[in-house]
Amino acid sequence: MKKKRNRAKADRAHGQDLIEVIIETPKGSRNKIKYDTTTRRLKLSKVLPEGMAFPYDFGFVPSTQAEDGDPVDVLVLTDEPLFPGCAVKCTLIGVIEAKQRDNGHTNRNDRLIAAAEQSINYSDVRSLADLNPKVLRQIDAFFVNYQKVRGIDFTVLSHGGSRKAYKILHKATNL
Repeated sequence: MKKKRNRAKADRAHGQDLIEVIIETPKGSRNKIKYDTTTRRLKLSKVLPEGMAFPYDFGFVPSTQAEDGDPVDVLVLTDEPLFPGCAVKCTLIGVIEAKQRDNGHTNRNDRLIAAAEQSINYSDVRSLADLNPKVLRQIDAFFVNYQKVRGIDFTVLSHGGSRKAYKILHKATNL
């Protein structure tokens, strides 16, 4: 346990600082909540079909803009569901690099994956390799199916590590 904590401190010393994520949709929810940048309010965006729910908390990094025009999306690994609007300190552990096709347009729609610093179960997770491979496959399947029921083709291109995730985040803060 001590080695993992020391590795976590070393990671932060090498540029992997904690980021702040604002939770939109709690783990286990069928309600997709979305922050509206115009009204600066959280709004109900849609309701997922029966049997579908967010596998972990889902949110965004404030003051960023991804290729799709929205703030950068982040899936946050934590023990219990948080609440919409909750700010949580996280370490980026990787990224699901993906593209989606909607209404004849194809664009990137990457999903960063982060571990909540306050989490008991995930605070020592520092890379996607620290997760059970089945968990990552299930997360991929969630995003593919979540978009599929909306008529959007979502394709997972690859998985990247924390360095790739931080590069994506850095690019999104400099647009």
